[in-house]
Amino acid sequence: MEIRQYRDSDLKDIIQIWEAASAVGHPFLSKTFLESEKKNIPARYLPNGDAWVAVYEGRLAGFMILHGNEVGALFVKPDLHGLGLGYSLMNKANELHKQLKVEVFKENLIGLPFYSRFGFKLLDEYFHDETGMIMLVLEKKDLK
Repeated sequence: MEIRQYRDSDLKDIIQIWEAASAVGHPFLSKTFLESEKKNIPARYLPNGDAWVAVYEGRLAGFMILHGNEVGALFVKPDLHGLGLGYSLMNKANELHKQLKVEVFKENLIGLPFYSRFGFKLLDEYFHDETGMIMLVLEKKDLK
């Protein structure tokens, strides 16, 4: 497995990974919202973030977009969950930033346990107007 910076040639794979992972992790989100987010990946999130990809057996298997110390996106191909790809991406984020934040939907039954295992703690929650869902703000501090 390799963690490397995003390249423009990765976009098609990233969109496919995002679609597959969103179907599993975010089945509660509307099709309209998901279509909007799909357009935002190349238009807003990638150009304004620090993007990293996980390569597994020669193929793109996951990605993460950081906005400063905030994990704006972390997605892994669902059929590759449990292989440590998400942890490897988070380790890269932790290497770059000793304090991390992430916002995750309260209904995300995959993301919440993952972030909890990685040491994130609840900092705040709010109502996400666009989706009508509760968002949790989680934080991880390096106590070293």
